[in-house]
Amino acid sequence: VDLTLETNNSESQIKDSDTFVKEENKMRAQIARVTQRSKQEVPHYYLSTDINMDKALEIRAQINSKLAEQNIKISINDLIIKAVIDTLKKFPVFNSRYENGITNMNEEINVSIAIALEDGLIMPSIINCNDMDIKQLSIASKDLVDRTKNGKLTSAEYTKGTFSISNLGMFDVNSFLAIILPPQTAMLAVGSVKKIPIVTAEDDIKVSNIMNASLSADHRVTDGAEGAIFLAEIKNNLENPVNLII
Repeated sequence: VDLTLETNNSESQIKDSDTFVKEENKMRAQIARVTQRSKQEVPHYYLSTDINMDKALEIRAQINSKLAEQNIKISINDLIIKAVIDTLKKFPVFNSRYENGITNMNEEINVSIAIALEDGLIMPSIINCNDMDIKQLSIASKDLVDRTKNGKLTSAEYTKGTFSISNLGMFDVNSFLAIILPPQTAMLAVGSVKKIPIVTAEDDIKVSNIMNASLSADHRVTDGAEGAIFLAEIKNNLENPVNLII
């Protein structure tokens, strides 16, 4: 047996394997750089709340029934995006970017949504969604997911996000805290909608559909009180979803 040949072949395989790993992990390396920079430079604060999604699920079912012939299906995430957009219009400081010690306000609302690919998580944006209705948002978000998976995003969709939403509900995650995507000011993290017994205002016990939402925000731009008001408005929009369609 030629041990030299075996050794050389083994070394070649290791080198080839190393090259393969390095190439496959380019996205992971970029994610590591961005998240490390965010955690080192951005003073995060976190706020969480539980949102009753009973009415949101009811109105979603009604909308989907009417849109069935158009082959359009509104998702829970579409409702969340719409609730966030309407809240950002009311509290535009959360739609800002922090650069070189200055807070700059963004005129456009470009909502980044977390999309999981095999190589890692990517946060492309729905560009200029300020005035989109729930139907337009549903179409735009599904198109964004399709083009992300097919590698057909524009540079603006990669880089121009102004606020991010990360939804891990489909992975049966109840709650989590997200890392802000610089230079954005904030990110919303949402978990699964779960049937949970709650105590009503009349002290009755009722089973409702509850979703946890957590806000991560930059303390250089906003404070906890502002964040609490912002998160409460998102909660109000989702618990009174008629606000999202009129």
